[in-house]
Amino acid sequence: MIWILQLLFSPLPTPALIGLVTFGTTVFLWLITKPKPVTPPVDLNKQSLGTKGGARRSALMPEDKLLSYYFEDAKTLYECFKRGRYISENGPCLGYRKPKQAYQWLSYQQVLDRAEYLGSGLLHKGCKPSSDQFIGIFAQNRPEWIISELACYTYSMVVVPLYDTLGPEAIVYVINKADISTVICDKPEKAQVVLENCEQRKIPGLKIIILMDPFDDKLKEKGATLGVEILSLQEIEALGRDNFSKPVPPKPGNLGIVCFTSGTTGNPKGAMLTHEGVVANAAAFMKSIEMTTPCLPSDTSMSYLPLAHMFERVVQTVMYSNGAKVGFFQGDIRLLTDDMKALKPTVFPVVPRLLNRIYDKIQSGAQTKFKQVMLKVAEARKHAEVKQGILRNTSIWDKLVFKKVQEIMGGKVRIVVTAAAPISPSVLTFLRAAFGCQIFEAYGQTECTAGCTFSLPGDWTTGHVGPPLACNIIKLDDVADMNYFAANGEGEICVKGPNVFKGYLKDPEKTEEAIDKDGWLHTGDIGKWMLSGALKVIDRKKNIFKLAQGEYIAPEKIENIYIRSAPAAQVFVHGDSLQSFLVGVVVPDAETLPEFATNLGVKGSYGEICKNTAVKKAILMDMIKLGKEAGLQSFEQVKDIYIHPEMLTVENGLLTPTLKAKRAEVSKFFRSQIDALYASNI
Repeated sequence: MIWILQLLFSPLPTPALIGLVTFGTTVFLWLITKPKPVTPPVDLNKQSLGTKGGARRSALMPEDKLLSYYFEDAKTLYECFKRGRYISENGPCLGYRKPKQAYQWLSYQQVLDRAEYLGSGLLHKGCKPSSDQFIGIFAQNRPEWIISELACYTYSMVVVPLYDTLGPEAIVYVINKADISTVICDKPEKAQVVLENCEQRKIPGLKIIILMDPFDDKLKEKGATLGVEILSLQEIEALGRDNFSKPVPPKPGNLGIVCFTSGTTGNPKGAMLTHEGVVANAAAFMKSIEMTTPCLPSDTSMSYLPLAHMFERVVQTVMYSNGAKVGFFQGDIRLLTDDMKALKPTVFPVVPRLLNRIYDKIQSGAQTKFKQVMLKVAEARKHAEVKQGILRNTSIWDKLVFKKVQEIMGGKVRIVVTAAAPISPSVLTFLRAAFGCQIFEAYGQTECTAGCTFSLPGDWTTGHVGPPLACNIIKLDDVADMNYFAANGEGEICVKGPNVFKGYLKDPEKTEEAIDKDGWLHTGDIGKWMLSGALKVIDRKKNIFKLAQGEYIAPEKIENIYIRSAPAAQVFVHGDSLQSFLVGVVVPDAETLPEFATNLGVKGSYGEICKNTAVKKAILMDMIKLGKEAGLQSFEQVKDIYIHPEMLTVENGLLTPTLKAKRAEVSKFFRSQIDALYASNI
């Protein structure tokens, strides 16, 4: 071969010819291994279709037909799990690991058996196999959570998740509101929180606490003095094994979950969700991906997003319905990367905050000019493929640039679903190229189980949340105060379908505010129909206020624009009817702020930079520039900002578990700084 090429290209030396052959071979292999483009399931220019009543439906479904289930033999959450056992041939189901060890697995049958024993034990202790029987689960994600949940479904009982970030007072409120007599906890510390409130006579109806982890006799004795029996999970399962009761499965329309939303103000509200609602939501997700990336028994998902929220629950319903596996993180988010590398998941549900961190690390890792150029070129080449519908992680750019990025998530992820908050178009575009897999964006809320829209395979565009899911229709209602009209394709997003909740537990007034007489759920979000039939969320109705001159302000819309400022990690916009202008609180990005400051000639520690007036002024000007480019009115722009060095988090009580600002709490927390901003600008 070499000597033939030498005859053809005699002036070229042998090493150059070898290089030419290598290059030619690489190009040839690249061409023959280049995968076929993803075929979208519908015409991407007609992703949703109009209905007779002025709403829009998924183009995946025939008119007047909404999806309630995907599999004939899986119409309840109990049946979904039973189907998983059958389709997987009793394969691995729930995975867990100890530090620096491999994952261990419980099989589907082991999980089903333990659920029956636990459920039988609950019945023996006086619980009823009925949708009037509520069982609290107060635990982090782990296999026992799922076993406890499945025990409830096996005997038609209702799960009521509890979680730390509700706070002690809200936990007391939920237990009393739902008349919970039995709570299953993971750790003794959580049982202690509940018992302390029993001691203060705030929870009169609690009778049993079941603990997953070991506990000492003192806790048992304290419970006994308060009339609360403390049992281990092993004890209750053994009791159920000895006093076995035949399963009493629920019907699709039965209540399955009461999911209390933490909300940004007031007491939590208990959204009542049926088995049919959750199954319908999972079915619609499966319908969206069935032609391109269907979920298979060989798939694995990483469970780290709170099981107390419906996004994670719907993802897991999809997994169990298809006989797939779910591995749980160790409980420490700082070890998530290590868990991902050990588990190697193929399905990864995520929130934008985590994707933003991954994106920031990739960008900050490109320190040299050469690396920055390579990253830009690699993104451009991979994005060109994404626009053609080609998704892969085997190209030369993956090997040279993106391999380490993909290994962060274990190297085998093929489906990523992001939800709970908006994601930046630039971040989404970059990560679709870097990960080389489908990244879908979903939109919804607890009241419609989890999702009501979902972006479609093959749609590489950004800035929207996809068309309606196949389980619901969506219409836009006029919001005259904010100048949004359905006739213009804009308005409040309203949802109708089997995935819509049945109301708030024992709260008819709040239920009537959320669901109108025709069965439409009013989300409080403002949407706009794109020409493609996809939905774009553009504003928020509920968090609006007036300034002194009477102008309406939607702070979340402004925050979503300002957050694009490179040095900003979090932005909070504040205003009220006694003031004529807006002010803001900005938490800088600890990774990008130093470089931003250096470009201004400012050096020092992160804390020192945050206090620098030149840095504050530059961040403010950058935000105002972004506001102008996005078309904000002058009264919608902040006049001054305060730079806060610490993140607003769920743990410090300033964010909800779905990472939305608790506006009342944030305003109260920064009251002195906000007052100072107004005082210095009047």
